[in-house]
Amino acid sequence: MRDTAAIAGSDPHVTLPAIGFDLPAELIAQVPADRRDAARLMVLDRRRDDLTHTGVADLPTHLRPGDLLVVNDTRVIPARLFGRVASGGAVEILLIRPALDDTGEEHGGRVVWISLGRPGRRLHPGAEIQFPNGIRASVLARTDAGRYSIAFASAAALADVIARHGELPLPPYIKRPDGPLPLDQDRYQTIFAARPGAIAAPTAGLHFTDDLVAALRQRGVDVAALTLHVGPGTFLPMRSADVSAHRMDPEWCELPEATAERIRQVKAAGGRVVAVGTTTARALESAAADATVVAAGPRWADIFIVPGYRFRVVDALFTNFHLPGSTLLLLVGAFAGPERIRAAYAAAVNDRYRFYSYGDAMLIQ
Repeated sequence: MRDTAAIAGSDPHVTLPAIGFDLPAELIAQVPADRRDAARLMVLDRRRDDLTHTGVADLPTHLRPGDLLVVNDTRVIPARLFGRVASGGAVEILLIRPALDDTGEEHGGRVVWISLGRPGRRLHPGAEIQFPNGIRASVLARTDAGRYSIAFASAAALADVIARHGELPLPPYIKRPDGPLPLDQDRYQTIFAARPGAIAAPTAGLHFTDDLVAALRQRGVDVAALTLHVGPGTFLPMRSADVSAHRMDPEWCELPEATAERIRQVKAAGGRVVAVGTTTARALESAAADATVVAAGPRWADIFIVPGYRFRVVDALFTNFHLPGSTLLLLVGAFAGPERIRAAYAAAVNDRYRFYSYGDAMLIQ
């Protein structure tokens, strides 16, 4: 992995402020729309500098024949685990990724995952965690970044804990005091979800239905997939108003050769690449050597896109409405321009759009 201190689009020695706005709490969506494609859609045209208010079901009319829609096919795993340490105290673990880039096998054949956890006072190195099915795990180490190396006896033991006792890790702003609801099991996965590994959904993709995809294809818009396993790099907030102080957590992604080839073909024919979500945008830009060379294959995406960045692959962006001061809002601000985004978000608040994972959508083109 490269040095994550590099910030795409900005001199790291120059202070670049985060993009903030005031959001009433009641606009944070707690449940999805009745149908995936029933959410509202704000269309921001950068050339004409205007906004159109419509619905997600109307997306095909806003795209062009020859466009390529690129989606993220990651699948959210039930990565939130609850157990107890020897003292009887309860602990919570959120699995992030295998400790190694390949299988995660190390330390005598045990499977080791990098995790978040709480409370920290109970998760000291050497602590043993017991889960309800009798399987145990050990805390091997804690890093300065607040991550834990958690070792399970085998891949089968970890799979058993996840399958029997793992919980879908919903974002904290979706209030579920008693855990996820039955609707979350379906609606917090996209219809494209095929490759397990994410700990948060690529939420722009939550709006799509099979019928909407069929309508896009009928319009002449092709659809292709890549994978980025959403992790802390996407959802952890910045802890400083100075963007240059933030370090992105790397997230594993893979661009299939078939998708890379479709991107090359579409670009050569004068079509547009439309990224569904900021995770897809980051994966595409991580794969771009320049505007015409897109490298297929697996890699770690740690690119931190801020205003000033020149996008090399993405021509249009379909996305949800993001948290104030977040890295995702910076990426959107880099794509549309910070002042346009501030104005668009002010309009969204004024018009009572629904925000965040289960909220409404925005197309920037």
